[in-house]
Amino acid sequence: MAGVILVIFASSPWAKSIYPGSSDKLIAKTVAALMKSEHLSGHLLDREISERCFRNFFQTLDPQKVFFYQSDIDAFSRQKEKLAGMIEQGDIGFAYEVFRTYRVRIDERIRTIESLLAAPQDFSRDEEMVIAKDLITYARTPAEARDRWRQRLKYEILLLRADKAMGKAESGDTMAPEKRLLRRYRSFAKQMHQTDNEELSGIYLTALTTAFDPHSVYMSPRITENFEIAMRLELEGIGASLNSVDGYTIVKEIIPGGAADRDGRLKVEDKIIGVGEGINGEVHDVVDMKLNDVVKMIRGKADTIVRLQVLTVKDEQKLITIKRAKIELKDRDAQGEIFEAGHHGKGRAVKIGVIDLPSFYMDAAGANKGQADYKSTTRDVRKILEDFKRKGVDAVVLDLRRNGGGSLPEAINLTGLFIMDGPVLQVKDAEGRIYPHPDPDERMVWSGPLVLMTSQFSASASEILAGAIQDYERGLVVGDEATHGKGTVQNLIDLDRLRSRLLNPQTKMGSLKITTQQFFRPSGASVQKRGVRSDIELPSLTTHLDVGESDLEYAVPFDKVPPQRFMTFGNVNKDWLDQLRRRSDIRVKASEKFRKVVQNIELYKVQKNRKTVNLHEAKFLKERAAFNAEREDENGPDDTNRDVKRGIKRDYYLNEVMAITVDYLDLQRYIVDEKDAA
Repeated sequence: MAGVILVIFASSPWAKSIYPGSSDKLIAKTVAALMKSEHLSGHLLDREISERCFRNFFQTLDPQKVFFYQSDIDAFSRQKEKLAGMIEQGDIGFAYEVFRTYRVRIDERIRTIESLLAAPQDFSRDEEMVIAKDLITYARTPAEARDRWRQRLKYEILLLRADKAMGKAESGDTMAPEKRLLRRYRSFAKQMHQTDNEELSGIYLTALTTAFDPHSVYMSPRITENFEIAMRLELEGIGASLNSVDGYTIVKEIIPGGAADRDGRLKVEDKIIGVGEGINGEVHDVVDMKLNDVVKMIRGKADTIVRLQVLTVKDEQKLITIKRAKIELKDRDAQGEIFEAGHHGKGRAVKIGVIDLPSFYMDAAGANKGQADYKSTTRDVRKILEDFKRKGVDAVVLDLRRNGGGSLPEAINLTGLFIMDGPVLQVKDAEGRIYPHPDPDERMVWSGPLVLMTSQFSASASEILAGAIQDYERGLVVGDEATHGKGTVQNLIDLDRLRSRLLNPQTKMGSLKITTQQFFRPSGASVQKRGVRSDIELPSLTTHLDVGESDLEYAVPFDKVPPQRFMTFGNVNKDWLDQLRRRSDIRVKASEKFRKVVQNIELYKVQKNRKTVNLHEAKFLKERAAFNAEREDENGPDDTNRDVKRGIKRDYYLNEVMAITVDYLDLQRYIVDEKDAA
């Protein structure tokens, strides 16, 4: 059986040969040269970068250290000090050599998995599996590898059983855990054998770029296309969000107003098992195909036809013909909604305008072409603010909790909607030169009370906005202890534009996102590795997750520059903050929801510090049930807090932020009344 599987993997039509392509050398040399000449650090392509590249590459391929043997790592380590120099010469043969071994090891592990899952497991045995990454090592012998997989599979079976016991299994899922795991790993093996040159060179070159810092990334042509779609919030296709689960392409969301939504036949949780182009094109089997490849087949120009072979949750097959259309990704753009909270002195409810902003997006191509209606964060938020003013809102809350950044110009322009003039940020380049970036428009669209909601996921461009608002004393920052702490600026270099100066103008090269500058607040402080600290902190699990910039390897260090001159608004002061914190603390301690958040945080800390997990079924399920019970009712800032069809969700967390906002309004009016009385 095992030998047959290996032959199938080697000879199947979906198994791709893996040797360096004709364009690899050109792309590698170009990326290496740009990293050497343009990166903020000015780091050479030396031994240190080589060793970092080595670690990054193996961490990407085998993060749990379950495929390679220690002997493999030892053999490949003989070249680890030379990798950067080899890439500089256009030689990425090392990546292909490693990946060929990787696929052999995967095939061996598949045979082990099949054997283990076919045999009965002893779940009454008291044994511990190491889960702490710093304690996990590569197996040295086949016997050790087999035992590692025996424990891993037991653990995964127990996870699936726990999900089923808690009612969290996939809808319509009746598959036994053993069968599901076997399918999952066979699908993974098949997808690894489908890996092509573009994907592998992308992984390897990104291992090099992230050896300089975690945000410098090589993007292959396919990834570049996806990045551009994300920035312009528009694509052409059927209008469905897809996910890959155990080899199946699953419909996770139907985008409102898209082609699939208007057609009405494709449903959430449907499995797409075949895709055909046009009315008469052959329907190709896409089971076990990589998600990116399936998405590429389904996407296409507006008004063209795609046919989908679908397996429903009732295991019924149907063929759906859909005409593709242009789709606006509404779930990622700015949305606003008005809520009432508290009361004025005269009895009228306070009207608070809440804006959810998940990213700083801009259709750069549309802007460069001079399109009048190109997609822009600042334009969208301006319209929302003007609508808020027409409807008489008393204060604005801007939600940046899941905003990971985006366009630097948009961050500057959007900050300008809330201040009159002055510097929004400063940037320093590799030569140490400092450049201020002022507000380009002296008009202030919203001059009233302002509150920003942040989390540890608020990064980069959102930290520029939060830092400037805090420095100008323009508004409050409420949320996690601090934001993400990404204080660097990346420049996106279109490598295809370099083709005219290179040997092969036909080569598709993709793009390079490279860190070229570090940004600083108007006050001169960097947010790098420290973030923007909240004026008022609320309990949140995300504060305690290891997802900040300081948790990333090879992050650029913290720095400072001289402050710029600017006038503050005086809308925030220490006395106000002390009062606001006290009032909020009283409400939070009385809140059942926040009490559960605090309990969940303590439970997470215990789980986080564990080095092992017990594989005794009764003990495992009991611990898991307790953990899930604590998390059952938590639905706060760790959620996306967003539903495309329903708009912004008003939950206990947003209610507390609005209560803080009402208190803020009360304090401001008290000061004004006091001055008038004098």
